Amino acid sequence: MDPRLWRYARPARPHLVIAVALALVITATIVVIALVLGRVLAGVITDPGKREIGAWTTELAVLAVAVAVRGFASWWQARLAHRAGSTVVAELETAVLRAGAELPPRELDARRTEIAVVVGNGLSGLRGWFTGYLPALLLACLVPPVVLVVIALHDRTSALIAVITVPLIPIFMVLIGLLTQGRAEATLAATTRLSDQLLDLFAGMPTLRALGRETAAGPSMANQVQALGDSLRQRTMRALRIAFLSSMVLESLATLSVALIAVAIGLRLVFGEMALYSGLVALILAPEVYWPLRQVGEKFHAAQDGMAAADRAFAVLEPRRRVESAPPRAAWGVVSGGGVSGLSEARPGRDGESRVVGVESATSARADAEVGPARIVLRGLSVAARTGTAPDQLSAVLEPGLVTVLTGPNGCGKSTTVQAILGLIEPDDGAVHVDGIEFGDLDSESWWRRIAWLPQRPVLVPGTLRHNVELLGAVPDSTDDGLRAVSAATGFDSVLAELPDGWNTVVGRNGVGLSLGQRQRLALTRVLAAHRPILLLDEPTAHLDPESEQRVLTTLRDRAAAGATVVVVGHRRTVLAAADVVIEVVAADRPDTPDRAVASDATPDLRHAVGAASESAGQMYGARVR
Repeated sequence: MDPRLWRYARPARPHLVIAVALALVITATIVVIALVLGRVLAGVITDPGKREIGAWTTELAVLAVAVAVRGFASWWQARLAHRAGSTVVAELETAVLRAGAELPPRELDARRTEIAVVVGNGLSGLRGWFTGYLPALLLACLVPPVVLVVIALHDRTSALIAVITVPLIPIFMVLIGLLTQGRAEATLAATTRLSDQLLDLFAGMPTLRALGRETAAGPSMANQVQALGDSLRQRTMRALRIAFLSSMVLESLATLSVALIAVAIGLRLVFGEMALYSGLVALILAPEVYWPLRQVGEKFHAAQDGMAAADRAFAVLEPRRRVESAPPRAAWGVVSGGGVSGLSEARPGRDGESRVVGVESATSARADAEVGPARIVLRGLSVAARTGTAPDQLSAVLEPGLVTVLTGPNGCGKSTTVQAILGLIEPDDGAVHVDGIEFGDLDSESWWRRIAWLPQRPVLVPGTLRHNVELLGAVPDSTDDGLRAVSAATGFDSVLAELPDGWNTVVGRNGVGLSLGQRQRLALTRVLAAHRPILLLDEPTAHLDPESEQRVLTTLRDRAAAGATVVVVGHRRTVLAAADVVIEVVAADRPDTPDRAVASDATPDLRHAVGAASESAGQMYGARVR
């Protein structure tokens, strides 16, 4: 039994206590039934004067009570097991869903389908563990020792045969377990993989239909879906085949063992070497020695799927432990055109006055963070990636009143840096400081209330446009001049003009019903209408036309001029031209991985793009780009 199950599933604890008590009751009734039956049968056969039912009234009453108690105990045990199994599964599913929703975005993307499979139908296998395997396991621990003692008191030879043959069943169970080791986990992994493939197929169906690839006369996805179903069916049948064969092996062993005891008892009865009563008691109790062990073997495979899913669930619920840490190196950062090259640096602000923006100039930690714009300092920030670190040892300062652009080649860690600032990812090296306070000392809820975040893929929930905009606090109102100005800046006013229901237009999951450009405008409107003092925007001008892009960038500069902390992820020349500070994010490969053109190869082109953007900045925005 996995101790983690009792730690995470509290309803299972009282069930275990009751299950043990009921197993003791069942064990006692087994012994009582055997003793009474042996007494009655032996008396009827050996004593002709007691072949009337009236002569055995007491024994028959005790037998009836024992049978009724055993039946009631078995029924109650099964009923409680079903109830406990359903309660534990529901509690674990809720806990896994809650823990999965709190996972960092990168880990959640990697484990999304796994969590869906575990919660969807994986944990339901635990019901079989509670209703079948656990009662059989408890009886296997209690019944054989007690029954063997009773048999030994009546017939030592039969007890000796049972003692020799009983270990054969656990030995073969171990051998079968070694043969099937990992099959349940492999089946769950295959189910997860097949679910991924099916979801990809269904998600791509609209695109295939739009391209004319999925028509009645053309190629169809039916063959692919059928192939995936056949693969899962074959794997399931292999697991069932092993389960049936293992049950047959255990049944054969138990039958042969009972046959040995029966033959030994029969021969000694024929030659008059033992009493009939002792032989009957030993013969009646002999199958009860092997029955719980057979049940354990039979229920083992049914419980394996549930326990494999429970292992996956515990992996989500338990806190992650870092296996390796990045080697410490000297912190450095690159800010094009006079950015951070060390830990402190003087930089002119919008008002022309010189200000110190280095890490060492951070003010002393305060107990409560301010509610306005924040000065964010990144010191040696590194986050492990699949082939190295991205970003790698990033040191920079994100000042209020400035538009700061994080740029770099794909995969260098720009979005990861934003997630580290949000606290959604814990850096493997380095730290994030907010107004001189290390992020670990901040209250996450208070910090998030100060931020309006636009991820690379904006999240739009099913409902009305009004509901989506209200997620960050904005209230769509025809009299709200600020919202109208924001909608005009993002170009969403033209989208509303085309919709007959306006803000009451209903959209589906992830904005189904709107085009990509309209979804981007809606997400931008939601972020800018929230009037948060800190703006973190990942590719905010994606899917926008040049005119809308220029309006959005002008709005961002106006927000920065009003004192907001504006951090933008981008690589377009127009975005770089709108920046006051451009921070180049660099990744690093591990020494044992092939070199990729991540940082060094792209740096000259990137700096050339920044330089070209700087030349046109004055013409577009009338501001100096540093």
